[in-house]
Amino acid sequence: MSEPILNPEAIDALRAVSPDDGGAFLTELIDIFLHDTPLRLKELADATAAGDVPTATRAAHSIKGSSGNFGAAGLARIALELETAAKAGQLAEVAAKQAAIEQQFALVRDALTALRTA
Repeated sequence: MSEPILNPEAIDALRAVSPDDGGAFLTELIDIFLHDTPLRLKELADATAAGDVPTATRAAHSIKGSSGNFGAAGLARIALELETAAKAGQLAEVAAKQAAIEQQFALVRDALTALRTA
């Protein structure tokens, strides 16, 4: 069985933070993530192309953390791999996995968009 794109327990935990707001807090978090993550992906790609190890590392780390909040384990795992590679100065490896992280983000984006409109 494959893992879910979003861990339902993580989503429930986010809902539990503000249970009486009709989902407004969760919606706000989703909106922030959907706005911020494409910027971090671009930052990661640009930094990798420019040979900027610290910025690439930071961008991957940011994606890892924010995706973990939603239980998006697949996206967090790829971001961790890219963070580790960037930290080691292996930017060719980061560049080689750019398409994979963008594809995984697309799955998460679609799942969060569906959750947001549910």
